Amino acid sequence: MPSRHAPARDKRRMILDAAIRVFARRGFYACRVSDVADEAGVAYGLVYHYFDSKEEILNTLFTERWQLMLDAISAIDEQQVPARDKLYMIASFIIDSYRHEPELMKVIIVEVTRAANSFGRHHLDKIGEAYAMIADIVESAQRDGSFKADMSAYFAAMCFYGAIEQLLSAWIFDLLPQSEGDLEHAKSLVVETICGGLEEAGAGAPAVSG
Repeated sequence: MPSRHAPARDKRRMILDAAIRVFARRGFYACRVSDVADEAGVAYGLVYHYFDSKEEILNTLFTERWQLMLDAISAIDEQQVPARDKLYMIASFIIDSYRHEPELMKVIIVEVTRAANSFGRHHLDKIGEAYAMIADIVESAQRDGSFKADMSAYFAAMCFYGAIEQLLSAWIFDLLPQSEGDLEHAKSLVVETICGGLEEAGAGAPAVSG
């Protein structure tokens, strides 16, 4: 059991990590704050010292993870490489996030981004930021002639992210095999599927790997 004398920051992190496990295992709506406290090995009241509600806990988990992805997309877009390679790196980041933190990604997808009538609606602006950043990558490729100019860049970005999210959902619900090889292959498969429809004839090239 974690030490009750851990620094405040560690206790807050401990509560968040416990919430990930509980939300992933039981579902957000089936859990109570006391379940999170029990999982974290802390007093019930301590959870309320850091968070007003279990909704705030979920919002915090989403905001932290989503900002990491936005920062990653921004850093990737700054690289001087073709758009196809940028999209591959974004796909790699998201799929690797699932590989390393499957419970957290399950919570983010099932309880937030796919919860259109509840948490997803509250975070539409933040979710839209990711689409817009990916759309900027597509638009840049349209300007240099490597992607077709007659397609909506934002629609293409939604299709790209949607394809990855659907893959993650399939892994979460055990609808597709998810060996290390399957996860690696999926990165190229998503990029090939989306870029194959975006690229001008003869513009395609294998995405970087490794």
